Amino acid sequence: MSIYSYKQRNAIVLAILVILGCSIIYSVRTIAGSLLSTIVMYTIFRPVYMHLIENWNWKKWAAATSIILLSLIMIVLPFMALSIMVIDKIDEFKKDPIRIKVIIEKIDDFVGSKLNQPNLIDKGIQKANNLAGELFPSILGGAADILLGIVVMYFLLYFMFVQYKEFEAGLLKYAPFREQNAFKFASELKNTTFSNVLGQGFIAVVQGALLSIGFFIFRLNDPIFWGVIATFLSFLPLVGAPLVFIPAAIIELTNGNQTAGWGILLWGLILITNIDNVIRFIIAKRVADTHPIITIIGVIIGIPMFGILGLVFGPLLLSYFILTIRIYETSKLASERLEKIKSVEEES
Repeated sequence: MSIYSYKQRNAIVLAILVILGCSIIYSVRTIAGSLLSTIVMYTIFRPVYMHLIENWNWKKWAAATSIILLSLIMIVLPFMALSIMVIDKIDEFKKDPIRIKVIIEKIDDFVGSKLNQPNLIDKGIQKANNLAGELFPSILGGAADILLGIVVMYFLLYFMFVQYKEFEAGLLKYAPFREQNAFKFASELKNTTFSNVLGQGFIAVVQGALLSIGFFIFRLNDPIFWGVIATFLSFLPLVGAPLVFIPAAIIELTNGNQTAGWGILLWGLILITNIDNVIRFIIAKRVADTHPIITIIGVIIGIPMFGILGLVFGPLLLSYFILTIRIYETSKLASERLEKIKSVEEES
């Protein structure tokens, strides 16, 4: 006969589960980005997958493999290309330090003295170096971690697609919400993901393309490179693209090129900055729009955790957190109403 009661055994089992769960969470912390990437990719490409197997009668493995190859070309390779471009540009600057020093001195004379802030650009460059170190730690540290993360992400994604019925049934079964709220949570989760990833991604691509066009028009150097940089910085609303075109305008003005300087500045302030608001208005009508404050705070949280992917995953995590709070409040209110109805029925 057991020395433990039924409640004691349940308490012991629960304690063991909590300890094991915390141990597992701690162990997988290094691949947290891969796990979140898998969720995002599944949410984005699930409609495509369902269309392939239901409307085109593709085999599950063929549809999953095709989506993996498509996402590799559309999402993973551009991030890796950006990292390589940034590292090459840093090496180029290191090989010609005199040119960089001259540019810094000119900008300091133009901006720092007028704002009564000597060495303003030196301080800004130091902060930019720190930011670059946070954005690209995995690339600078080695390719092994990147390869491992991609392999884990696509391994999980493949089996999530191939066994999507079992996967979604398991989520519904173990979700800490009522079934109605679970479906509502899934729907809003999809809208939030589309808004953060596809919506903000589209805005970033448009702003980056416009900046490249502006650099071409006014004959500034490296239009493609700076357009790509602006694309990723544009995940920071309001301040992203200006971090590229405003310094570029100042450099041209200090070099005496008034047409290019004022031209790229006006191009950026009038066209690039305002296109953000126009596209956000369109996105807000179709899917949930993410508030700029959530995006900025999310980026601050996400970059130390995920590096460059934090530009996307930080706001996404914060949006998921807020969404969970809203669903929790809805469930709590529904439970309170049910309890009141039951108490009224019992009294009557």
